[in-house]
Order: sequence, then structure tokens, then C-alpha cells
Amino acid sequence: MTQVFQDDGTMVAVSVLAIEPNTVTRLRTPERDGYSAVQLGAETARKLNKPDAGQLKDLPKAAQSIKTKREFRVDDLGAYELGQTVSIADLFADGDEVDVTGVSKGKGFAGVIKRHNFHRGPQTHGSDHHRAPGSIGPGTTPGRVYRGLKMSGHMGDERVTIKKVRIVRTDPDRNLLLVKGSLPGARGSLILVKKA
Repeated sequence: MTQVFQDDGTMVAVSVLAIEPNTVTRLRTPERDGYSAVQLGAETARKLNKPDAGQLKDLPKAAQSIKTKREFRVDDLGAYELGQTVSIADLFADGDEVDVTGVSKGKGFAGVIKRHNFHRGPQTHGSDHHRAPGSIGPGTTPGRVYRGLKMSGHMGDERVTIKKVRIVRTDPDRNLLLVKGSLPGARGSLILVKKA
């Protein structure tokens, strides 16, 4: 994250995204696949397994080592062809709103106070109920704990989508996208950006 100044002088906290040019690796057609979609690929792998290499064999030599692939539904496939490169200048402009999906930072095992913002118990008068969750349900009936009850457990490391994030600035020359606010995931992690 960093901060930039807008034309009116206000400062905005932004996350800087390095958007690699994406290559069209496959076109899904309603006749063959039952739906219309474009599969985009990014990141190069040092070595691919045979199924992935077989899927990319029809592409130009430079695009045959693509590691990460994602599909996006589209209405019209006419604007895309195999091996075509899609850059941020083609997709995004300043002021657009996008949905950003990433995997949040893992925080390990956490108690209910940190994980679910529970209040703590009394600290004095002999109480030993300082950070415990309290009652987890009735007794004989139903005789079990209800599904989905908020308890201690693994926190973070889950897919998170932040919707309608505003693009503050685009830099097509350096393939950078500056979006307002913070985003899920650790520095350098892979994220998915699509129009809101």
C-alpha cells in the first residue's frame, strides 16, 4: 500500500497491483461447452505437467508455459482469439469500480474474542471466565451443539471478495493498477480483478 494525491489535493490510500498482461488460452463456445467464456492465463511456470502442457500446445511458443488460468463468462467471443494478449489498458480506466478476490492472510488458531469479536468475561470476583466463549447451547434438548456456532478455530486463509473498489489510477506503461483501500492477501500474492 501507498498513498497518492488527487487533482483536488486530497490524499487517498491505495493498493498497488501489478497486472501482468493476460493471454487468451482457450475459448469456450456454447456449441462445444454449453456456455461462452474466455480463459485467461498469467504467470510463467518453469515446468508444466503433461495435461496442462497439452491444453496449451495450440498457443504460440511464448505462451506455452502459462501456470495460472481463470475463466470469465462473456456474451460475445468475437473480440477474442487464441494467443491474444489482454492488457489493463483494454479493460480498466480511472474511476471504474472492480471486484477484487484474494486469499486472506492466515492467522492460525484463534479464540472467539479475536476471531468473532466476542466480549470478555468478568476479570474479578473469582471468575475464571475471562476469554472463554460462554454457553454453547441448551442442555437435554436438543442434546447437541447447533451447526455453525461461532467457536475458536482456524482464522483467515480463506477466499475473500471486496466489491466495488474504485480504481484511482492506471499506469498501462508499467502494468500497474492503483485501487482505493486495502485488499485481501499477503504482499505478492495472486488476486483476481474483474469489473463490478
